[in-house]
Amino acid sequence: MTAQRLFLLLVVTLIAALAPVTAWAQVGEGIQALTVTTNDNGGETYSVTLQILLLMTVLTLLPAALIMMTAFTRIIVVLAILRQGIGTSQTPSNQVLIGLAFFLTLFVMTPVLEEIYETAFVPYMDEEIGTEEFLVQGVQPLRGFMLEQTRESDLSMFAEINGIDGFEDADDIPLSLLVPAFVTSELKTAFQIGFLILIPFLIIDLVVASVLMSMGMVMLSPLIISLPFKVMLFVLVDGWALMMNTLATSFFV
Repeated sequence: MTAQRLFLLLVVTLIAALAPVTAWAQVGEGIQALTVTTNDNGGETYSVTLQILLLMTVLTLLPAALIMMTAFTRIIVVLAILRQGIGTSQTPSNQVLIGLAFFLTLFVMTPVLEEIYETAFVPYMDEEIGTEEFLVQGVQPLRGFMLEQTRESDLSMFAEINGIDGFEDADDIPLSLLVPAFVTSELKTAFQIGFLILIPFLIIDLVVASVLMSMGMVMLSPLIISLPFKVMLFVLVDGWALMMNTLATSFFV
């Protein structure tokens, strides 16, 4: 199941779930729709109204989850450094960079989304699991992805700050500790990649600046002269394809 189909199913499910809420509002049954039923096994089943309320609350957190719990942070930081290194401060525009980072993130996260769909979304839609179990099972693939990309030193640092000596199992690591450690590791990796990207552009700037100084053209900005050379170098080495390949493969090494 592709990520696009998963997104469409989520939209259709949301629209279908809103229909009972609209009917309830017209009938005017009042607050009775906000109910929690205890099952025979001790679990709890929430009414449709509460489920929709929880779903809308989760949707408001999607931007933060997209940035902090996926590959988006590393990709957008590297692309921003690349644009700064070339010297085109507004080209590509922020909208283009964010769109490129989003779809590249979708490409990298597709295996994780498919696992969430198979292990959590399908059983939940088939009413085999409840809402709480759906959330627990749905976050496990994301947890595994973040653990693979997080450095042990960053986990140890945040655990020490929180007063925790260590963890016996990876499942014992709370998300409140794992997410900041993951973001810290992603920023460090992004700046390492950005450093390697900036080196050839820095060499071009130094060469152009030295030539201009030797010619006595101290009033002419080296950036104006070096920009065409940096763009030409980036195009000749097929820089965009190389950059996309580097970013994508950095998550699977």
